[in-house]
Amino acid sequence: MRRLAALALAVLAAAALASGAGARARGPQLTIFAAASLTNVFPQIDPSQKYSFAGSNALAAQIRQGLPADVFASANVTLPDQLYLAGLCTKPILFTGNTLVLVGQKGNPSHLHGIYSLTQPGLKIVMAAKGVPVGDYTRTVLGKAGLSDLVGKAVSQETDVREVLSKVALGEADVGFVYATDAKSVAGQVSVFPIPPRYQPKVNYGACAVKASPNLDAAQAWVNALKGKAAQATLRAAGFLKPGR
Repeated sequence: MRRLAALALAVLAAAALASGAGARARGPQLTIFAAASLTNVFPQIDPSQKYSFAGSNALAAQIRQGLPADVFASANVTLPDQLYLAGLCTKPILFTGNTLVLVGQKGNPSHLHGIYSLTQPGLKIVMAAKGVPVGDYTRTVLGKAGLSDLVGKAVSQETDVREVLSKVALGEADVGFVYATDAKSVAGQVSVFPIPPRYQPKVNYGACAVKASPNLDAAQAWVNALKGKAAQATLRAAGFLKPGR
């Protein structure tokens, strides 16, 4: 019995050591500040991390204020570049891209057919606010299409792309500008209308490690892994594009 008890203790000790080694091998849990449009895909890439999703501009402001974060992933490259120049994050990498689309209510009750149908009277248009990457991209699209006056006619200016999507999906607005990946995430719940390539902005996503992170090496490794085959395959499956397009 004593020998059996000793053996059992040895097995438990070995298991505990193996568990501790596994935890060390996985590294620390990181806090990832990421654009709202990455809400679905980042947990698929790595479910072990802690995520905070919001408008990229709001997250960048929080990093400037000193809120604890290890990684910043933005729906543009401007914000990570600004943090890099301010000495707050490492040199950003481009890791994916996207395109803008119009989404209308399910069944298309407003009889939309494209961007110029936004001029019909009484249409409730929703978009993201200026400074939010998708809001700035929206203004680029409207400027190229000669429809910049529609910015002032929007019924609301939202803080991130998921808020825009929600307004349309819930019937609180007739049409909104979102990323193609966000429209794909609610397939069948909204009507989707492409925006012609000549009006499309160049939508690239940038990521960097936050220099104040106590896990800077692990954070940089996580950022670098976004360009790896596994992460890129998951991004493509979700509808994201290669960066630079």
